[in-house]
Amino acid sequence: MAKKQFKAESKRLLEMMINSIYSQKEIFLRELISNASDAIDKIYYKALTDEKLSFNKEDYYIKVEADKNNRTLKLIDTGIGMTKEELEKNLGTIAKSGSLAFKKENESKDGHDIIGQFGVGFYSAFMVADVVTVISKALGSEEAYKWESKGTDGYTIETHEKSDVGTEIILQIKENTEDDSYDEYLEEYRLKAIIKKYSDFIRYPIKMDITSSKKAEGSDSEYTEYTEEQVINSMVPIWRKNKNELTDEDYANFYMEKHYGFDQPLKHIHISVDGAIRYNAILYIPENIPYDYYSKEFEKGLELYSNGVLIMEKCSELLPDYFSFVKGMVDSEDLSLNISREILQQDKQLKLIAKNIKNKIASNLQSLLKDEREKYELFYKSFGRQLKYGVYSDFGSNKDSLQNLLMFYSSKEKKLVTLDEYVTRMPEDQKYIYYASGESYERIERLPQTELVAEKGYEILYFTEDIDEFAIKMLMNYKEKEFKSVSSGDLGIEENDQQTDEEKNENKELFEAMKNSLSGKVKDVRASKRLRSHPVCLTTEGEVSIEMEKILSAMPNNENVKADKILEININHEVYQSLKDALDKDQEKLHLYTNLLYNQALLIEGLPIQDPVEFTNDICKIMV
Repeated sequence: MAKKQFKAESKRLLEMMINSIYSQKEIFLRELISNASDAIDKIYYKALTDEKLSFNKEDYYIKVEADKNNRTLKLIDTGIGMTKEELEKNLGTIAKSGSLAFKKENESKDGHDIIGQFGVGFYSAFMVADVVTVISKALGSEEAYKWESKGTDGYTIETHEKSDVGTEIILQIKENTEDDSYDEYLEEYRLKAIIKKYSDFIRYPIKMDITSSKKAEGSDSEYTEYTEEQVINSMVPIWRKNKNELTDEDYANFYMEKHYGFDQPLKHIHISVDGAIRYNAILYIPENIPYDYYSKEFEKGLELYSNGVLIMEKCSELLPDYFSFVKGMVDSEDLSLNISREILQQDKQLKLIAKNIKNKIASNLQSLLKDEREKYELFYKSFGRQLKYGVYSDFGSNKDSLQNLLMFYSSKEKKLVTLDEYVTRMPEDQKYIYYASGESYERIERLPQTELVAEKGYEILYFTEDIDEFAIKMLMNYKEKEFKSVSSGDLGIEENDQQTDEEKNENKELFEAMKNSLSGKVKDVRASKRLRSHPVCLTTEGEVSIEMEKILSAMPNNENVKADKILEININHEVYQSLKDALDKDQEKLHLYTNLLYNQALLIEGLPIQDPVEFTNDICKIMV
């Protein structure tokens, strides 16, 4: 029997398809099962237009059989089969897709579609097999044929005995090498795992003979093995079922079955779209943050299916970074796949799905905040930081869709509040949304800078995360109300107790002397309008706050960015008189007092003291 050469341009093309297109060898089983499913679909299409044909779904299946002794793996389908000419055309020409040709001839009806569009999936079998044999009998044909190939050296076609319509593919599995173990593709548990992973939602049953054990009759300790045929795949995916048929428990079970997390999801989102692009999706808002969420190992993304076949385990393009905590899957018949069906082409369908999903997540989070506040606060404690990053990133382009989801701890409510809740209860005379930054709520509450704002009865938002102030700077305002730090130079609060010109002149000499004593460590020394019980504090001018300085200085490649610091002195405190006396009588003591007050202010802010030894010595000096 004469061996025929492949009709592709070169043997190199086949070598590339075997060795380069697919990133994982296990993909071969997905490809062969998808082709088998396509073959059954073709009979279904035929039955729609041919009155002589009837289609009883129960008669159609795919069977996987492994024979360890002979190192063969067989896939049997009851599909439409192939004639000699079709074997020649479809398998003899690399990248010639019979499914694609059939699809063009028969437009999709009743929601069915065919995934095999490129004609290269079949050749993935050569990744694990030395010899591939195809025995096929076409619908309406009396003859069956056998196609066989060892790879790049060509193929043979001859008549063969086969009684039933359909196709058998027999793979002679390769021997193990130092780098690869091919035995796994003959193991029952491994084949089951691959089928469940990639082909669980193929619409026809995928059968295997499964070995189990049971107690031997008349014995409590001895077991006997037996084999029974089982259906491995689920067939009908949850996302194609009517939402009214599903319960919360069904969605929770799917979450666990897919290993999306070990927690219970706070909310599920079931999306079914049949418009310009058709797709189904089930998304989950988890309760707990994954242990590796802020590590390099974490991968965002949704599972991506095309017509029930898993294409990608993590499609990152479907989620923006600020919603990277969302788990779930998307299934679409309208995606443009690349040649290996592993990576998506960057097309408008994908972008449209991603946009719709982003909007759906945002609206569902808003509903959760409105209708299930406790659940939302649980979510926010885990992932609120990510929403703030979303506001800050991309030059604030997402702030409008995220700002209403933000929450901060309130000085008045003693709990998390939204920006809308804050603004709604602002007094008429309040110009700004006030906030204070620090390491904890307790430390912020004791900050000297909060005294005046608190005295006026204004609410203060507490910022305890490093991203908070950066996000707010990007937000700039909310409902036309600007944000103002309690440590900013001008609080925008009118004060009646203004200093007289005489007091200003008196302070001018003292504060100038203190400023010179600090040798450029502060931009200015001023009388404070905000302090009540505390003697001193630091405030800032400009865009960089003290908290921002601390965060930036902790970064690996910091550029030594510093806040413009102002040392504020409470002129109604006893320490002020001590400073005035020192100015008149003892310049050395004034220098000592100035350094002590400056270092006290640094400690209050959680900033490091430049010379701790000098500081402790200064304390000792005032004790003797």
